[in-house]
Amino acid sequence: MGHSESLPSYQQFHQGPAEEADSMQNLRHAASEAFQRLGLKQRHLGYEELGELDGVEKPQPHWFHTLQVRRLRVQRGRSNSDPMGGKSFQQEFQWKTGLQFGNATSYLNLEKLGEGTYATVYKGISRINGHLVALKVIHMKTEEGIPFTAIREASLLKGLKHANIVLLHDIIHTRESLTFVFEYMQTDLAQYMIQHPGGLHSYNTRLFMFQLLRGLSYIHSRRILHRDLKPQNLLISYLGELKLADFGLARSKSIPCQTYSAEVVTLWYRPPDVLMGSTDYSTALDIWGAGCIFIEMLQGSPAFPGVADVFEQLLKIWTVLGVPTEESWPGVSDLPNYKPEWFLPCKPRQFRDVWKRLAQLPYKTEDLAQQMLMMIPKDRISAQDALLHPYFNTLPPPLMHLRDTVSIFKVPGVRLEAEARDIFSPGRRMKSPLAPLAKCW
Repeated sequence: MGHSESLPSYQQFHQGPAEEADSMQNLRHAASEAFQRLGLKQRHLGYEELGELDGVEKPQPHWFHTLQVRRLRVQRGRSNSDPMGGKSFQQEFQWKTGLQFGNATSYLNLEKLGEGTYATVYKGISRINGHLVALKVIHMKTEEGIPFTAIREASLLKGLKHANIVLLHDIIHTRESLTFVFEYMQTDLAQYMIQHPGGLHSYNTRLFMFQLLRGLSYIHSRRILHRDLKPQNLLISYLGELKLADFGLARSKSIPCQTYSAEVVTLWYRPPDVLMGSTDYSTALDIWGAGCIFIEMLQGSPAFPGVADVFEQLLKIWTVLGVPTEESWPGVSDLPNYKPEWFLPCKPRQFRDVWKRLAQLPYKTEDLAQQMLMMIPKDRISAQDALLHPYFNTLPPPLMHLRDTVSIFKVPGVRLEAEARDIFSPGRRMKSPLAPLAKCW
């Protein structure tokens, strides 16, 4: 198992202007080395590196068009075949020769996509080669310096190259901001599920889960924890490629059983051990989050949708898994927030009795979900073992032997199936939401 590079300490990036400039110079230098390792050249990026076919426009499924029309409002001409006007814009856009990476003038903002705690994300275009990109602009406050989450994200992403992890192309540093230039992805899993309510096509769920576990297996083998898995952080291309993104909370776990902060992971996707105050966690943290996302894709609603606080979140989990005791979970009473007296005794339930969609699918689907959502962290299946679970036996065998950087959609015959429900395309709805299941099982 490989080890990742050590993360820089907070003190290294929270100093005066001179020290901060030196730190950023080091970061830029490290990023430049990373880009060289990634095979990115200063003047010409190959279409293959950006996930494009050589000179060939990829067909875009209907769900991509309808979703983009809803999500993004742009003041450009549209057509039915190209609702975003992106093709004509790129054809008319004359990119410049002589521009270099690391330069703010090398990219043009097209539109705002979203805003987070410390960054704003824009859809942009490279003036170097005309490729669409996502620009994550981090605004720096003079008194606070560079957010450590940004430094952490850059430190980790510069060493990761995998088909299911978002690719960092460039880093731009100015006095006012720090900008990460990522490959452009059309949507995320949260938006995809909103467009297709009631649970996703079972085959599409299998493809998404395989890619999610493939990305997790890659980072876990490098002793990196994502720590913030949720549908919003899983980006999806119009082909259906799923990529892990937003590594701002990720950590390099170079020492087993290292103590970390318990304030990680959105509440709905947080495992019970962390909810009860454990800071001694491992890759099992990400597996629980992936298991919750698995149920959400199948069922069409969150697995454990707590509302108010940690107490309610634990109640949602105990209702399914049962309230733990020292007998069922040795050592649980040592956790700071273990309060069994707050809950009425309840026994574990069958997943198919809780999430009805599982009762309509083969048992191996429920079995994988159970192995990912084990109460005790050490009992949860690993990402690598999950990829070998019988649930994935119906996928083409070549998927199991792909190189890290190769998309599963390079395998002939691998493609997303039409979803049973599309809230933006009523005419495409099928009479029964389970009708397409016959194709997969």
